[in-house]
Amino acid sequence: MSGIKKLAGQTLWYGGSTIAAKFINYLLTPYLTYTLANASDYGKMGIIYSAIPIFNIIFTYGFETAYFRFASKQEYKNSIYSTASLSLFFSTIVFTLILWYNQSILAGITGLNGFPKMIEYSIIVIALDALSTIPFARLREQGRPKKFAFVRVAGILINIFFTWFFISYCPNAMKDHSNNWVSIFYDNKTNPIVYVVLANVIQSAVTLLLLGREILEIRFRFDTKLWKEMMIYALPLIIVGMGGMVNETFDRLMLRWWLPGKVEYREQQVGIYNACYKLSILITLFIQAFKMGAEPFFFKQAESENPQRVYARVMKFFIIIISIMFLVVTMFMPVWKHFIGPKYWSGLSVVPILLLANMFLGIYYNLSVWYKLSNKTLSGAYITIAGAAITIILNYIFIPHFGFTACAWTTFFCYGTMMVVSYKWGQKAYRIPYATKKLVAYMVIVVLLFFIHKGIVAINKNVFLDVISGAVLLFAFCWFIALIERKELVKLPVVGKYFIK
Repeated sequence: MSGIKKLAGQTLWYGGSTIAAKFINYLLTPYLTYTLANASDYGKMGIIYSAIPIFNIIFTYGFETAYFRFASKQEYKNSIYSTASLSLFFSTIVFTLILWYNQSILAGITGLNGFPKMIEYSIIVIALDALSTIPFARLREQGRPKKFAFVRVAGILINIFFTWFFISYCPNAMKDHSNNWVSIFYDNKTNPIVYVVLANVIQSAVTLLLLGREILEIRFRFDTKLWKEMMIYALPLIIVGMGGMVNETFDRLMLRWWLPGKVEYREQQVGIYNACYKLSILITLFIQAFKMGAEPFFFKQAESENPQRVYARVMKFFIIIISIMFLVVTMFMPVWKHFIGPKYWSGLSVVPILLLANMFLGIYYNLSVWYKLSNKTLSGAYITIAGAAITIILNYIFIPHFGFTACAWTTFFCYGTMMVVSYKWGQKAYRIPYATKKLVAYMVIVVLLFFIHKGIVAINKNVFLDVISGAVLLFAFCWFIALIERKELVKLPVVGKYFIK
């Protein structure tokens, strides 16, 4: 269990700070959904923040994962950081200039030609985030969680402050003639969402400044041989990353492209879907936290004795946790729905579908260890391309008929397919003894409990009964898991000492 304890510690520190930062950032969701005048503005935000990750993948071209892969090799200890940093520094300058002088590319993808400032701010965010990628990776690789956590959380707090400043304070200050200083940088005729992206620019800039010490550690030491090896390893990861972003965020763009009706209506639907997607917060935050701790852990664990057994145990605990999280959200939807404004509640039916889809995605991230450790990143690219093809084809066929519901089910089938294919392929290339039947049974059980709860609520539509019955079913599942996994749970210090007698 020592390996799992180590991963838990890394997930707690690096992932925990990411959870804290992301959760604080998610607090902007209720603020913006209640504050913005209409859902179409929130839809525009969803569109631009669906495009930015695509360009993030291009700007970083898989070098974060490549950094972890080669940093563990002693021969590259002295050159890996500078080589990776210099590569990203110069490529970011080139990519930024290309994108800046061809802004119509980003404007055309998002359909936001009428918001040139937002396009410019987005390009700056993409560039600044790319420059901070390797310094952040260095903090994780060196085991410096406090600095990592501080920079992450501080950046988000700055974002929230300036979002509030631009959205709430500045409009009121403009009404007060004694506060004319605000007019120097604020125009109340500009759509508020432009200032949301501007707040993101300030966050990214301050984050880079806080990483100043790590940036100053970069030396003009470029190892051409190492760089070529990193590029060979990383290039397939661009396809993996691009396909992943297509599967994860591109549906908002496709919803705007292919949904019939006027532009404002389409953007409203994007806003509703984007807001409801945020309700999968518990699972998505945990998955992001897990990824932060797992990637460096998996590579280091590969050098130990029988790492496959550790990977199998990690998968077991991972599925147990996300299954419980699925129930926590679905059983208490009357509470969670207040996280977004009432005008977005018409999309709540897609939340359970998206939760299951994200469970599949999290399992896929676990499974991806086989092609990363065996240097078969091209295999990961093939799987992701297949997922992207499913995303594009199904959305193209069904969005005109079913709107954002089609997006949700497409996400479900996409991640489900990637999960199954990765499992089948991975077991042949790098066998890991997963307790497959048991883990599938756990997931089936939580889905059955969800439908039982839906049946109880349908018979007697009472909010109090809804919450109470949900709590009982959640407790029953947790008790069931405690009984089945008793031998494993007692090995965990806290659980074994206080809960499992």
